[in-house]
Amino acid sequence: MSRRQADRPAGHDDGVRADALARRFTEVYGRAPDGVWRAPGRVNLIGEHTDYNDGYVLPFAIDRSALVAVRLRRPDEVVRDGDGAAAASDVVDLASTYDPDGSGLSRARFRVPGLAPGAVAGWGAYPAGVVHVLGSLDGVEVPGVELLLDSTVPVGAGLSSSHALEVATIVALDDLLGLGLERPAMARLTQRAENEFVGAPTGIMDQSASLLGRAGAALFLDCRTQESELVPLPVAEHGLTVLVVDTGVAHSHADGGYGARRASCERGAAALGVASLRDVPEQADLSALDGETVRRVRHVLSENRRVLEAVERLRAGDVRGVGNLLAASHASLRDDYEVSCPELDLAVDTALAAGAVGARMTGGGFGGSAIALVPAAQGEQVRSAVAEAFAAGGHRAPDVFAVVPGEGAGRVR
Repeated sequence: MSRRQADRPAGHDDGVRADALARRFTEVYGRAPDGVWRAPGRVNLIGEHTDYNDGYVLPFAIDRSALVAVRLRRPDEVVRDGDGAAAASDVVDLASTYDPDGSGLSRARFRVPGLAPGAVAGWGAYPAGVVHVLGSLDGVEVPGVELLLDSTVPVGAGLSSSHALEVATIVALDDLLGLGLERPAMARLTQRAENEFVGAPTGIMDQSASLLGRAGAALFLDCRTQESELVPLPVAEHGLTVLVVDTGVAHSHADGGYGARRASCERGAAALGVASLRDVPEQADLSALDGETVRRVRHVLSENRRVLEAVERLRAGDVRGVGNLLAASHASLRDDYEVSCPELDLAVDTALAAGAVGARMTGGGFGGSAIALVPAAQGEQVRSAVAEAFAAGGHRAPDVFAVVPGEGAGRVR
């Protein structure tokens, strides 16, 4: 997949995209798919780096998604690879409509038996991880699979493109294999795929938002219990829009910065004698911790409070009132958690100065995207101001686009 997928049309008509993907699948594999499934990316409205600390988050599924056309191989089919003939039940063949240099399809092929972490690189590791964890379940045998991917979720932008691919894959295989998995179970399994197979120490938020999201709502999720509530987020009805500013600075959860933050939180919890930072009292004495750990703990505690306050404001219909919480979240992520970057800070500061009621970085940080809650009438003003500020600062031109809270994962055709 290419870095700047957002340069393509968003493709909000999933039915049209699904039909086109099914036709392309038939061209690639010589047979029609068994179906097409979708899973959206997500924007985290507030609640950053709290998920793996058993805290609270408030994401929403967006109207940009990964589509996968999938077909199970039949028992009498045989494929050939570099090692000679291989039984169809042993082979998974993945293809993506995007690849890094734009020269055509990107492919990944592997056998299911013996599939282990590190066996598949690049984008193919995400669906491979799903196959790996499903195959580890008692009584589940994953046969040969053919899969073709199309996505409008920008890669590396902090909008959960990898989790959208994982979720689309698990929803498809759950349907085709008749597994009957509940949505929270799918979220846990895709988290295992991310943690154990891909090697990224992510929490449960992204998968849950993609699986459980609904149009016009945010998902209030307790990451410890996995209890969730759909909270109204009627931005358009309140004369608002959510703008995403994709800075073009790629990030990766598999990189060391994310893991270092998680390890710091775990050290802080251990020093404070609790299972996770979720259990630290608000007025806890942090004086025994080193300065860096104090900052990490302080962010998590304050961010949990901001999520709870945002939920109360949305329940009361005060959508605009969430804006100052977004700005406070960004300051905490920048100063205490230290996961922002100059481009993200510029996007947030410029959006606020141009009329946004709130703005912050979203996602794991170290790059990716910022979001801005903007009066609809000032949307173009904010877009232009951000573009001009990036140009004046000598930064790569950002991709600025609107998103709306959309539906969660499911079958398209």
